[in-house]
Amino acid sequence: MRDSLCFKLLPTLAILAAVLFMPALGFASETDLIIPDLGVSFSLFGSEVSGINILQFGVLVSVLGIVFGLVEFSRVKALPVHKAMAEVSMLIYETCKTYMFQQGKFLIVLELIVGSCMVYYFGVLRALEMNKVLLILLWSVLGILGSYSVAWFGIRLNTYANSRTAFASLTGDPYPAMEIPLRCGMSIGVLLICVELILLIAILLLVPSDVAGACFIGFAIGESLGASALRICGGIFTKIADVGADLMKIVFNIKEDDARNPGVIADCTGDNAGDSVGPTADGFETYGVTAVALISFILLAVGMTRDASGALVAGPGASVLQAKLIIWIFANCTFMIVTSILSYWITNSLSKARFKGLKNFDYEIPLTNLIWICCIVSLLSTFILSDLLLSDMANGLWWKL
Repeated sequence: MRDSLCFKLLPTLAILAAVLFMPALGFASETDLIIPDLGVSFSLFGSEVSGINILQFGVLVSVLGIVFGLVEFSRVKALPVHKAMAEVSMLIYETCKTYMFQQGKFLIVLELIVGSCMVYYFGVLRALEMNKVLLILLWSVLGILGSYSVAWFGIRLNTYANSRTAFASLTGDPYPAMEIPLRCGMSIGVLLICVELILLIAILLLVPSDVAGACFIGFAIGESLGASALRICGGIFTKIADVGADLMKIVFNIKEDDARNPGVIADCTGDNAGDSVGPTADGFETYGVTAVALISFILLAVGMTRDASGALVAGPGASVLQAKLIIWIFANCTFMIVTSILSYWITNSLSKARFKGLKNFDYEIPLTNLIWICCIVSLLSTFILSDLLLSDMANGLWWKL
């Protein structure tokens, strides 16, 4: 838990260090992150395509990805399960709901505190108009809701998948015990990045360019708050529940997995909270803040040059270059969804043909195959897409990127 907290604080500490110890390099704030005109033109297969159209295509792919996640959710829910197992699974989920509601209350208080700081910073120190400050706050809240909602989706699907996997294992066929959790993970992972991508593209397309950069920062703050609380508190919950079950075993001589031990359900809930809620929210936050960091880097560094006084200024064609790189990043994010689903379908078909019906096989093989296939497909698609979008850049920059 301590390592996780330190990891979360590293970006903040790095920014603080930059402000304190590198004043000679000049200053830039969130209000200086001006999004360029994204209507730049790309030549694709002999036709001119606008960057706006590519972003809109990204939204369409993301919506289809969400449909994929929901379909897989329905398929897992529809799997056969023993009534007793379903009841235990529901009991665990109801306890998880209590945990999520409690975390929701905590996040409201946390957002009120951090939101007040944001109002003071943007409204007083940066002297932005109140409507812009409120817009930044809105995206901060959306960031929290994004982390919170995908975590809730993950906990609901996992509690379905747990009982279905346990019931399927009773047949003696090991393949479903591997396939059901993998299907569950794909559903959560794809839906997570699709929701994230829609929100990020919405900022680019719907928010005025002079405040979009600050909205990206507000969004990153919100999702980081949500992920930090859900991740760290989930780990604490897991440890407390585990220790509680152990104490019942020691003090009352009730085994840790005995149904009479009230710590059993708490322990199961803790495992779901620590291993599902936290990582899901954390994945949402990591995907988002990485995109925000890349956009910030592009806007502050790409196409910049120094004038006679040594100050950084935008060079000729800087805005076009920045716009192309932003579109390129989001095009790759879009194809990440396609390559993930494609790799999953390929791996699933190969694994089903090879392992289904066997009484014993190594679970690591299909999982490792999925990683290799996904890496190869993603690398190929990235190079192809980069060639299509950035091949006109000098010095072969497209393949270096």
